[in-house]
Amino acid sequence: MDKYIQLFKEITSVKEWKDDSLNKILRKYKKEDGTLYRNDYLVNKYREYVSEGKIEKDKILEKRLRLRPTRTDSGVVVVTLLTKPYGCPGNCIYCPTEPLMPKSYIATEPGAQRALDNLFDPYAQVYNRLIALRNIGHNIEKVEIIILGGTWSFYPLDYQIWFVDQCYKALNSIDTNSKDYIKPRKINSYYEESSWEELEKDQVINESAYCRNVGLVLETRPDYITEENIIDMRRLGATKIQIGIQSLDDEVLNANKIGRSVKEVENAFALLRRAGFKIHGHVMPNLYKSTIEKDIATYKKLWTDPFCPDELKIYPTTVIRNTYLSYLYNRGMYKPYSADELVDILAKCMEMTPRYCRLSRIIRDIPSGNIEAGNKKTNLRQIVEERVKENGVKLEDIRSREIKEENVNKEDIVLEDIAYDTTVSVEHFLSYKTKSTDKLCGFLRLSLPKEEYRKESIIKELDGCAIIREVHVYGSVVGLENDGDGESQHIGLGKSLIKQAEKISKDKDFSKLAVISAIGTRKYYESQSFVRDNLYLIKKL
Repeated sequence: MDKYIQLFKEITSVKEWKDDSLNKILRKYKKEDGTLYRNDYLVNKYREYVSEGKIEKDKILEKRLRLRPTRTDSGVVVVTLLTKPYGCPGNCIYCPTEPLMPKSYIATEPGAQRALDNLFDPYAQVYNRLIALRNIGHNIEKVEIIILGGTWSFYPLDYQIWFVDQCYKALNSIDTNSKDYIKPRKINSYYEESSWEELEKDQVINESAYCRNVGLVLETRPDYITEENIIDMRRLGATKIQIGIQSLDDEVLNANKIGRSVKEVENAFALLRRAGFKIHGHVMPNLYKSTIEKDIATYKKLWTDPFCPDELKIYPTTVIRNTYLSYLYNRGMYKPYSADELVDILAKCMEMTPRYCRLSRIIRDIPSGNIEAGNKKTNLRQIVEERVKENGVKLEDIRSREIKEENVNKEDIVLEDIAYDTTVSVEHFLSYKTKSTDKLCGFLRLSLPKEEYRKESIIKELDGCAIIREVHVYGSVVGLENDGDGESQHIGLGKSLIKQAEKISKDKDFSKLAVISAIGTRKYYESQSFVRDNLYLIKKL
């Protein structure tokens, strides 16, 4: 028997698959030089054998060959890239400044290393990352792009347009046969001309491309959220905005020279929510002049009107070399929390995180060599979750309840509607979960603007509209044109959630329902009877 067929058969025949199962098998099938086969080589060999008819497609084999399967467990493949080195309007005392990096980023961070390797060329960053993920077995048809780099809105608008257009061009250039990496262009210090017209042309192409954009995330400061740049971000195709909250205590913000107030965070939340964006906040316990009590108070306040972020990163403050915070630390003017104090405060925060929020991270991926003081443990989340378990608490945030790759029994699914108030709206977090295990199969975020905001929207086409801010159905990424067997993405949960949103909106006397669609999901919403306006798709109720 062909040795690869024999190898593939043995991989699929294991009944209890463990983390080290693949390596154990590969040790029995070494190459002639005595080394083990790489995952990307086996993935390509599997695809080759399927195309030649030597073996049939096998989902179990695909899953077991795939390296880092969690990268697509949430239903999309995520590509994170950085903008070119550039200034920032803030002077935060904890923030590193490196000449080869955008403000607040360190060259040794994994994402920053990839950006530097690609010379901050957006096309190369997107293209090469997707090829790398495809070569280790991931489906790359649904792509969320996250653009980091300090304050997006502080970059020149023509750079913003060009940068995002290059992302769409990269997506549009990949097909089923793409497997080779490309060389980046030397564009650290300059960029090419682009235009809204060129961008919009590439967006239209992406609607039917092999790699479609299903989410575009931009990172900026809350004091740089204005009605004008909200329209620009929407024209770019953005659907989610990451903003630094850091603290909800003005004394702490001032002490850290962050250069804005809590009021500006409130305004940013209101503007973003009125435009239908998802809001991904960052908070920082243990800032200079903060205390455990103040940090707990900030976290409690996060889940009250007017805030309530949809997603959250908790970045415990660390002392980075060559920052002003390092100066204060070395003179005994700043003291980080002890390891036990930090775990305790993070456990309390995780326990308070509501069911409608996804707590995506609780540390920033800074190499320990750059950290003078503060947390250096890369498994901090695991340690905190163990503390939560010791406290007898079950975590309820979205990340803790995602169903991931588990098969779904329709009979076990129930609808849950969590409603909460904000300054500008009543929000409904509609979700389907399993009755037996409380696992989250899919959700929809519906925003019902309050009376005073219904007729005078930031963007005219939203007048009189309820707004779908997000639809997400979990499960490993399945091809856009493929059917699945039991995967939550393919048992109609998305359509059912939209129907529920329509009913709630109609019952609350809304005549229209808008959706903030990514470029690659426009056609899906059109199939659900939504009609394109300018920046949104809208359905009459």
